[in-house]
Amino acid sequence: MAWAAPNEQRVVPEREPRAASRLCENRVVHDPGLYNEDLAPVPQSRRSWGLYSYASLWVAMSVCIPTYMLASGLIAGGMNWWQAVGTILLGNLIVLVPMLLNAHAGAKYGIPFPVFIRASFGVKGANLPAILRALVACGWFGIQTWIGGQAIHSMLQILWPAAATPGAVWICFGAFWLLNMLVIWRGIETIRFLEGIGAPFMLGVGLLLLWWITRKAGGFGPVLSAPGKFSSTADFLHFFVPSLTAMVGFWATVALNIPDFTRYATSQRAQMIGQALGLPAAMTLYSFIGVAVTSASVVLFGQAIWDPVTLIGKFHQPLVAFIALIAILLATLNTNVAANVVSPSNDFSNLNPRLISFRTGGVITGVIALMMMPWKLLGDYSAYIFGWLVGYSGLLGPIAGVMIADYFLVRHRRLNVDDLYRRGGVYEYRNGVNPKALVALGLGIAIALLGLAIPAIRWLYDYAWFVGFGVSAAIYTVLMRGAQPVD
Repeated sequence: MAWAAPNEQRVVPEREPRAASRLCENRVVHDPGLYNEDLAPVPQSRRSWGLYSYASLWVAMSVCIPTYMLASGLIAGGMNWWQAVGTILLGNLIVLVPMLLNAHAGAKYGIPFPVFIRASFGVKGANLPAILRALVACGWFGIQTWIGGQAIHSMLQILWPAAATPGAVWICFGAFWLLNMLVIWRGIETIRFLEGIGAPFMLGVGLLLLWWITRKAGGFGPVLSAPGKFSSTADFLHFFVPSLTAMVGFWATVALNIPDFTRYATSQRAQMIGQALGLPAAMTLYSFIGVAVTSASVVLFGQAIWDPVTLIGKFHQPLVAFIALIAILLATLNTNVAANVVSPSNDFSNLNPRLISFRTGGVITGVIALMMMPWKLLGDYSAYIFGWLVGYSGLLGPIAGVMIADYFLVRHRRLNVDDLYRRGGVYEYRNGVNPKALVALGLGIAIALLGLAIPAIRWLYDYAWFVGFGVSAAIYTVLMRGAQPVD
């Protein structure tokens, strides 16, 4: 049975993926304000991403400097090595659940995130959550680009010390920004190619760096024997709870826009198994590298150096440093274009499909990233983990709650693909906006972030993603339960 509220919505019986091919063949009239070739459903004949594509995608996105800094930040904050690695593993197992749930619609119908979210928020209301997610991605794009620029500057110091002036870091930052723009301009298949060849190389270099630095520190024994700094269980939990939320928040962005990638899947099985194998394993392995190398920095230098670019600069072996910095550049480029440009490019295109293509959306992403001043977002590990990661998780958790509740609990995985691309259809609601989704989203965000204003309920902020997700999913499900049945 499908349900609809009078004059607001209709949830129609499922139309199988053939609806996507019908739309692509122009047998259905679509609104040019809601459709372009970049947002159109991907026909089965063009779905070429298999199990390895998704596993390597996650390896390439996980093996990056923010992952390393995530782990090293936990060590710098007081955890020992197994507490840090365990926290990261648990967080990634948790975020894998909404990741796979949201991935289903992309693989089934071939639609990207900004089109999928029209089902719950309306064909025009979808712009709000899409832009919220896009702005977070712009921040991440800026962070990754700043890291890449620093790595280029460090290589310049090795190869041509006289040219590595303080002002040169800004030139290096700009050069790496342009390189990212070039990759996204070449399109999605260039991204898939980079992920496929980059993933095994980056893992190999990471393991080589781990072996080299632990040898200098006297082996794994001294590196992993350092105890944590927490004197009681209460002290540990005070640090652990927001850290776990940050781990979930780390991939909360991609947990929303994963349909942007699974729309190219050859099958549900390929994307599900590929993601389940790639995400937890790659994040845990590379975070262990970050933990061990940071612990080694304590042994060698007497302090936990959480920034790998800074750490590499302390070694006076040009060949090792050069190889490591090349790996940093490749890792950063891979992660940036896949995790931080694909989704906002689609989201900005969704605002005006007639004027904004995928490529133009990528350029907009790059420009906004510069305006967000990423060098300030990376001030220290506390600002990075508890400010940036936990803070925006309170925005994205509620969006995920509405999306998953709508697709699985309200619609039972049934979408009318044709109506996702036209006005006046079953996703028109009220002038293209579903007010119930906006109410659920607003309340979820407000409650999740309330702990910032009221210290007595700080725990709401510490659990921001979980609180926002649960509140919005529950409110949306209750509000939509009052709908009337339709045939």
